[in-house]
Amino acid sequence: MGLFTRFTDIINANINSMLDKAEDPEKMIKLIIQEMEETLVDVRSTAAKYIAEKKTLQRQVDNTEKTIASWNTKAEVAVQKGRDDLAKLALKEKYKFTEELTQLAEEMARLDEYLLAVQEDGSRLQEKLIEAKRKQASFVLRQQSAEVRLKVRAQATVHNIDEAISRFERYEQKIDRVEAQVEAYDLAQPKNLESEFRALEAEAHLEDELAQLKKQVANA
Repeated sequence: MGLFTRFTDIINANINSMLDKAEDPEKMIKLIIQEMEETLVDVRSTAAKYIAEKKTLQRQVDNTEKTIASWNTKAEVAVQKGRDDLAKLALKEKYKFTEELTQLAEEMARLDEYLLAVQEDGSRLQEKLIEAKRKQASFVLRQQSAEVRLKVRAQATVHNIDEAISRFERYEQKIDRVEAQVEAYDLAQPKNLESEFRALEAEAHLEDELAQLKKQVANA
C-alpha cells in the first residue's frame, strides 16, 4: 500500500503537518512526491479517457441530429405528396431518434461534469506536487548547509593551536632566511643611500608580515 490510500487524501493532505510528525522528513517528502506523481499520471490518463469518450459521444450526437433532420425532411415530402401515412411513419422515426438525442445530451452533460472534476483535481494535485518539490529543495539546501558547517567545524578541530604554532615557526624560519639574505647582500655591496632605503623597506615588509602572522595565530 502506498503512502496515500485515496486520491482525496493527497488533495486534502497538509504537507507541513505530515513532515512535522515524520521521523525522517526527507524520506517522507520523497514518498509524497512519488505518490503524487503516480497519482497525477492516473488523473491525466482518466482525463484523456473522458476526452476520447466525449469525442465519440459528440460524433453520435452529430449523426443523430442529422438523422432527425433527415426524417423531418422525409415527413415534409410525404405531406407534400399527400402521403400522410408515410409522414406519420417518418415522424415516428424522428421521435425515436429525438429521444435518443435527449439521452445522448444527458450522457454528454454527465461526462462534462466528470471531466471538469478530474481537471480541477488534477490542477489541485499539481499545486500540491509543486509545494512538495519546493519542500524537498528546502531539505536539500538545509542538508548541504549542515554538511558545510560540519566540514568547517571538523577543519577547525584539526587545525588546533599546535598546528598554528607549527605554522608560525615555519614562517619565522622563512623570515630568518630572508633576513640573512638581506644581511649577506648588504655585506657584499658598498653602502649608499639607495641601498640603505631598500634595506629599510625590506625590514619594514618583514615586520609587517610577522605582525600579520602573529595576529592570525592570536585569532586562531
